[in-house]
Amino acid sequence: MTPRSFLLTPELAGYVRASSEPPDDVVADLLAETAALADRGEVPPTFQIAPEQGTFMQLLTGALGVRRAIEIGTFTGYSALCVARGLADDGSLLCLDVNAEWTAIARRYWARAGLADRIELRLGDAHESLRALPAEPTFDLAFVDADKTGYAGYVEDLHPRMTANGVVLLDNTLANGRVLDPENDNQRAIVELNAALATDPRWETVLLPVSDGLTMLRKR
Repeated sequence: MTPRSFLLTPELAGYVRASSEPPDDVVADLLAETAALADRGEVPPTFQIAPEQGTFMQLLTGALGVRRAIEIGTFTGYSALCVARGLADDGSLLCLDVNAEWTAIARRYWARAGLADRIELRLGDAHESLRALPAEPTFDLAFVDADKTGYAGYVEDLHPRMTANGVVLLDNTLANGRVLDPENDNQRAIVELNAALATDPRWETVLLPVSDGLTMLRKR
């Protein structure tokens, strides 16, 4: 099971991956292990970002010259691995997650990739962990892929902690296409957030049709 955008057929998804930089052995093994866990029902199959999104995030991190990054929702560590690889030589990534079992997989692959020294993992309620950080400009990049009803709170708490022109990436903002006809609280929360961000003067906002929707915010 390889994650792909609901907007793409399997054939087009394969073409997208074949036309992008291929994963190395570390990434390939991490994606394969996570897919096997999903196939056995041990992890949710929708939690993993698509390979092309990971490649894009690594490229973006490097292009922006990111030194300090934060991730909210780490799962088995693929997105963190991509961001960490794109960091400046003296860069660091702070990961906030609540699941020790899934992030133990992440730690193994971060170590194998030689990235353990630039990634800090804090386990616990991510809202509390984020609010415990100093409310001062610190992070050049943030990636949020956690509880959807909590996205609005994460965006609010991230704002004072982002540097000028800092970028926030929000995952799953197309809600598997249900943004036009939401059926549950998670989907309705995404719809409300999308509408609010489009007119929020604090952010420059674009919703990109990448994977399941990737919203990019730039702090003005």
